[in-house]
Amino acid sequence: MKNIVVIGGGHGLSVIVRGLKQLGNIKLSAIVTVADDGGSTGRLRAQYHIPAMGDIRNVMCAMAESESLFSTLMNYRFKGEGNDIGGHNLGNLLLTALTQNCGSFIEAIQAFSKVMNVKGDIIPSSTEVITLFAVMEDGTIVRGESNIPNFNNRISRVFYQSDVQASAQALKAIHEADVIIYGIGSLYTSIMPNLIITGIREELARSSAKKIYFCNAMSQPGETDHYSLEDHVQAIIDHTGPYAVDTVVFHDNPIAPGVMEKYHDMGAWEVFINEQEHPYRIVKRDILKFENDLIRHDANKVRDVMEELINSKD
Repeated sequence: MKNIVVIGGGHGLSVIVRGLKQLGNIKLSAIVTVADDGGSTGRLRAQYHIPAMGDIRNVMCAMAESESLFSTLMNYRFKGEGNDIGGHNLGNLLLTALTQNCGSFIEAIQAFSKVMNVKGDIIPSSTEVITLFAVMEDGTIVRGESNIPNFNNRISRVFYQSDVQASAQALKAIHEADVIIYGIGSLYTSIMPNLIITGIREELARSSAKKIYFCNAMSQPGETDHYSLEDHVQAIIDHTGPYAVDTVVFHDNPIAPGVMEKYHDMGAWEVFINEQEHPYRIVKRDILKFENDLIRHDANKVRDVMEELINSKD
């Protein structure tokens, strides 16, 4: 049985685990960022001083054995904004209540995972209440994960002001991993907040596991404007070390001009491969789908390419 660890956050991580949970003979663990400070998650973490749980809620729904009415209700958002329960997700409220009842964020996740029959382990990268910062190329410092993409600037690096400790469960999962996957998702605000945590960076350096990065198909406005595939990988290396990536998975799907034009109007551009030679392997596969002129990674196609890579001797 192979130990597979996926590191990230947001909807992209949910796509990967939704595919991987279908594979047999693997032990699946998702290490999830808790740096989110916007929306319902931000309000609850400020009021109750608990780690951000929004990304964990999304991953929990994706890793449930069957995505039922209950998992749909977990993502239900109450109408209104900022008053009482207005703007909150039901799942966030339930996780907050469980954390207070259990006395531990980790125990609340484990208890809820049993209720939803989650196929694998969901692990916060840290159990601390943390705030992400970014340094832009012009020296501007931006505070807060939700604020970082709003600056029309190029990110130099992200960091925490204080020393953030990794959860023991996250370190154990990485230590035992046969395969480590980064992505899919926002490079600086979903993936990197996990990798720069004390302990995780060091454990990755010691790990002999395969390290696979799922590169985005499109740049993200305010984060990776006009980034190439090489720029994405270099950012991970700069924040962790040269050991960080062995293989990059990239799409080979044709994107219709009309779809591309809509993304250009939103300030997003196609990620491209800029060089011929690389110190890491690039695997190009059919992994995208198109819904209402939106580009999305397909969970079943991701599952297929991961099954290929997990069983590969390369």
